[in-house]
Amino acid sequence: MEESTTDLTQDLRKQLASQRQQLVEHYLGERDPQHYLAQHSLAVDHILQQLWQQAGLDADATLIAVGGYGRGQLFPCSDIDVLVLLPSPTPAALPERVAALISRMWDIGLEVGHSVRTVEECLQEAAADITIETNLLENRLIAGAAAPYHLLISRLDCQRDPLAFFEGKTLEQQQRHNRHFGVTNNLEPNIKESPGGLRDLHTILWISKAIGLGENWSDLVQRGILTQAEARLIHHSDRQLQRLRIDLHILARRREDRLIFDLQQSMGLAFGLQDTPAKRASEQVMQLYFRSAKTVSQLNGILLPNLRARLYSQVPRITQNLNERFYSVNGMLGIRRPDVFEKEPSAILEAFYMLQRNPELTGFAPRMLRALWHGRSHINDRFRKNQENRRLFMQMLREPGLTRCLRRMNLYGVLGRYLPGFGRIVGQMQHDLFHVYTVDEHILMVVRNLRRFAISAFNHEYPFLSKLINDFERPEVLYVAGLFHDIAKGRGGDHSTLGMVDAREFCEQHELSAEDTELVVWLVGQHLTMSSIAQKQDIYDPDIIQRFAELTQTPRRLAALYLLSVADIRGTSPKVWNAWKAKLLEDLYNATLRVLLRGGEVDLNSELEERKTQALSLLRLYAVPAGVEQKLWSQLDMLYFLRHEAKEIAWHARILNRFVNIETPMVRARLSDDHEGIQVLIYTPDKPELFARTCAFFGRTNYSIADAKVYTTRHGYALDTFHVFIPEHHDGDYRDMINFIEFELAECLRLETPPPPPANGRISRHLKHFPIAPQVLIRPDDKDNYYVLSIVAGDRPGLLARIAKVLADYRLSVQSAKIMTLGSRAEDSFLISGPGLKDNKTVLALESALIAALRI
Repeated sequence: MEESTTDLTQDLRKQLASQRQQLVEHYLGERDPQHYLAQHSLAVDHILQQLWQQAGLDADATLIAVGGYGRGQLFPCSDIDVLVLLPSPTPAALPERVAALISRMWDIGLEVGHSVRTVEECLQEAAADITIETNLLENRLIAGAAAPYHLLISRLDCQRDPLAFFEGKTLEQQQRHNRHFGVTNNLEPNIKESPGGLRDLHTILWISKAIGLGENWSDLVQRGILTQAEARLIHHSDRQLQRLRIDLHILARRREDRLIFDLQQSMGLAFGLQDTPAKRASEQVMQLYFRSAKTVSQLNGILLPNLRARLYSQVPRITQNLNERFYSVNGMLGIRRPDVFEKEPSAILEAFYMLQRNPELTGFAPRMLRALWHGRSHINDRFRKNQENRRLFMQMLREPGLTRCLRRMNLYGVLGRYLPGFGRIVGQMQHDLFHVYTVDEHILMVVRNLRRFAISAFNHEYPFLSKLINDFERPEVLYVAGLFHDIAKGRGGDHSTLGMVDAREFCEQHELSAEDTELVVWLVGQHLTMSSIAQKQDIYDPDIIQRFAELTQTPRRLAALYLLSVADIRGTSPKVWNAWKAKLLEDLYNATLRVLLRGGEVDLNSELEERKTQALSLLRLYAVPAGVEQKLWSQLDMLYFLRHEAKEIAWHARILNRFVNIETPMVRARLSDDHEGIQVLIYTPDKPELFARTCAFFGRTNYSIADAKVYTTRHGYALDTFHVFIPEHHDGDYRDMINFIEFELAECLRLETPPPPPANGRISRHLKHFPIAPQVLIRPDDKDNYYVLSIVAGDRPGLLARIAKVLADYRLSVQSAKIMTLGSRAEDSFLISGPGLKDNKTVLALESALIAALRI
């Protein structure tokens, strides 16, 4: 008997595997998710019925499918949720037989989520836990006695409190949205649980079934909850999300509901998408997901208030007449006639403006939300050309509450219809390793950052920027620039140049002055320039400042670009912005402003004397006797003073005045002003591979280098200054950290043996699946004194040490290094020198060696 049972188990296991494989093959040919889900459920039904029969449980108990399986939507690797309903009282031997049945389910390859209860126990558990109540709401009889099944369903229906169920499920949805909101869920969204995912659709149907309005989209159409147009949209989005989840399970070969980096490219190819010069297949499939999720969120926002209205029979109470089209009702904005948007399309923008002007209103009333949804089709060329609509949109940009207004317009699909260029980038993901938001969300985040600078309640966050924007006339031009700075992403070509065309058209159509139009267009075209100069070039070099001043021309343009640059960087990812970048941008702004206020010319002698004077003042504050600094300064030339800040010059003189001719390496470190990094001073007789050895040390000890200034004195000493970031998981004892660097790095520099090979750092999952092709460019600098080495590559621990090792192998000297890390993307610049750089063959070999070192 035992051998027979084993044989039957093996047969059923093979049968299940074969049927599942056939279903997958059929699905891959037809791509019909609903057919697959239904047939997979039926196949498992048949297997369970055979197991039930073999267990001899025909009339002794009842087997019920619940949850997603009970709904008849069984995904490839989902759990099989079943309820075994026992009679009451339960025969003593029955639980053991049921346990054996569950064990056999696992033996044949089913991942079972099971519960074993009597009818009374089910009722008690459902009353105590809404999750169990929801699970039992979706049910099908699979095998066994039918009467207990019908009794359970009947008593659950009688026991259910529709109002409590509605409130419980809407609260549960809000909590789920909060859990799945954020950067990680934006990069790798959960198709089932994230906002706009399948769970939001399930929530609508659960509530509809619980209050007796039907259990599918067709039922809701018949009941007047859904219109035919809404049903078509929601059905399409449902199918898309089902397809995505099925393909995820098939590709992952496990229950995986997140669109993880590892599978995004494969998912795109599975959907028949191909890489294009403008977009990867992975970016296209993510846009498909985000647009489906946005549609679900929109319809969820319409349907839940309408279901609430069916449950709560209170008569709407008009609390205030706002105008002939709108009124406030129970703290929400309502419309007087359902056809107001069809008869007066301009009322669509007015509706958002009314919410913006009346912050006490929490949103749109249910009837208005539906009317707005259907009225969007009237936002066409005629609507966009209407001067009243254009004036109203510009007025919205001038009013408080702009961020919430624009986000609301984006949620309901109005912003992308009014600005067609914006509509094209809705849901578009950017696999550039540092943007963690879709393009539309990033743009709105940038506008939000600009608005936040202008709000007095947040002046403490960035006081200097807040003062700048509050002194800025007509700040709405900044918001327009924010809206258009990335609007041309994904079109192919330079998005800044393409965006300038869109920005100019908008400004002219919306009657901005010629001055403001030119400013907006210039900002869109140059929005990356200031951050690039600050992070890649020596901003203490007067020539760099001179050229940037010539570009900006006026203090107003400089302030506008500074404000937009900070808002843009902060809008890419919570991890990209830091105090070091803030300091670089502020220093660049201040240095450029001084030049502009002096008439646009840099006076090198005045600049040099000013820095020396500031440094001397600092030395006197530290009680350093007058004249002591000359021992060191006599060994330094003008280049040193022009490349270092006054604070650095004073620090070097204060530390080194007694050690100008020291024969062993000397290392000193201090906490940076922002407390996010450490400044490290290295002073030693110069020798080959010094830069490579230093980079290798910081790479091994997990300190990321942000900036390096390498200088050789007249008497052959290296005077190098590094700015390194403090590791994320340090214990907070800065003194120990500084002591460690000072001692260990000095010991490392004393060694005469070659520096150890750079360690292979761990590569992030994001970078692994969306690698960056290394780029290396070597060119003479503007003065033909040095060469500029520019590198773009995927960032990882030890990257800089690898670069330094190659440069050392080619006997090249590094004069300065600017390290720009954007998420998992590194864009580094080096000022290098060496006789080999004048030979084309050597340069080609160097470039090849660097590319080899940069490859993942």
